[in-house]
Amino acid sequence: MDYKELSKEVAYALRHNPFKYGLELDDSGFVKKLDLLEALKKHSKWKKVKENDLKEMIKSSEKKRYEIIGDKIRALYGHSVSKKIKKEEKEPPRLLYHGTARRFVNSIKKEGLLPKERQYVHLSLDFETAMEVGKRHDDVPVILEIDSYCAWKAGVKFYIGNDNIWLADSIPSEYIEEMD
Repeated sequence: MDYKELSKEVAYALRHNPFKYGLELDDSGFVKKLDLLEALKKHSKWKKVKENDLKEMIKSSEKKRYEIIGDKIRALYGHSVSKKIKKEEKEPPRLLYHGTARRFVNSIKKEGLLPKERQYVHLSLDFETAMEVGKRHDDVPVILEIDSYCAWKAGVKFYIGNDNIWLADSIPSEYIEEMD
């Protein structure tokens, strides 16, 4: 079983187009594991997928993108579906980071960080993860340092995505500093 390919398929089903798979996310983004497996098996490539494959997919991934609780599974972040996935608000760490392409820096300085086609702005707990994310969009990305604690004190809501990813509805520009 190619767990990396399975992860991509599950990401599409749980983050971007659950309706294509006949799935409906609950308010927290969960679907029943059996419903997901049934939907995947309709495609010839995934006819043999089993519950244990979902567990192995999660275990073998470097990034914690999914979680299984009881008989349900969900993607932890990255949703682009129109139904807002509810997250539990948390006090963030003092600083967070965001990697972006150079071409976006001027608009971020004016407008702040906005979720664009996603439901939330994605922030990294460390510089290295932000650099990795930024390199998806630019060979020489810009790393932005977010004064998340001050933003939170001013009313910006933050949510945990996973062990390394934090989410926010948006980040006003006054809490963003371009790193050298």
